[in-house]
Amino acid sequence: MKLSVVIPVYNEKNTIEQLLEKVKEVADIEKEIIVVDDASSDGTVAILKQLEIQNPDVKFYYKDVNKGKGDTLKLGFSHTTGDYVIVQDADLEYDPQDYRKLLRTLEEEKVDVVYGSRFSGNYEDMSNLHYLGNKVLTLVTNFLFGVLLTDMETCYKLMPGDFVRSLNIKSARFDFEPEITAKILKAGLRIKEVPISYKGRSHNQGKKITWKDGIGALTTLIKFRFFD
Repeated sequence: MKLSVVIPVYNEKNTIEQLLEKVKEVADIEKEIIVVDDASSDGTVAILKQLEIQNPDVKFYYKDVNKGKGDTLKLGFSHTTGDYVIVQDADLEYDPQDYRKLLRTLEEEKVDVVYGSRFSGNYEDMSNLHYLGNKVLTLVTNFLFGVLLTDMETCYKLMPGDFVRSLNIKSARFDFEPEITAKILKAGLRIKEVPISYKGRSHNQGKKITWKDGIGALTTLIKFRFFD
């Protein structure tokens, strides 16, 4: 089984090198690593160009215009060839060693998709606003789709490669998460959650999502439940 790891990057010069090393350190898993830069402006591109030389086994793609995480992932997904696909944020909030736990659950539970739940595991340094926003969006997801998730907004969604590559992602920004969840559930795929570790960062440290993205996510959930 081959795992495609798609890493969207935007202005992550302080973490991308360490993150890529952490992903490569995950042993005993056949991995395809795809890095997509969303027109970074802080010096990240220069670092990626050097990493590209040092890591010929990793695929690097560069966008000319910044359009957001959803648009970046759409490009990354189109270049995947793995049996399964997972998104890895470049900010060190998530631990790539948890890949093993998700893959093991996939094999043992015979489900279609595995979500890594931050709220079932060990989470640190999440602001009250982000905690509340995540909880509200997950509650709305459960109500609209009749499921019992604990963390809809998690980055770690282990999904079948063929399913991911067949999608027409319409969300350009952080509303990608509710769109992909809605499409997974409407396709009848079974989701299993497993606990993962998480260490959040503040806006001063580079976190980009805001309360406005929460409003957009809520709108996206309703849109893809009833109108798309």
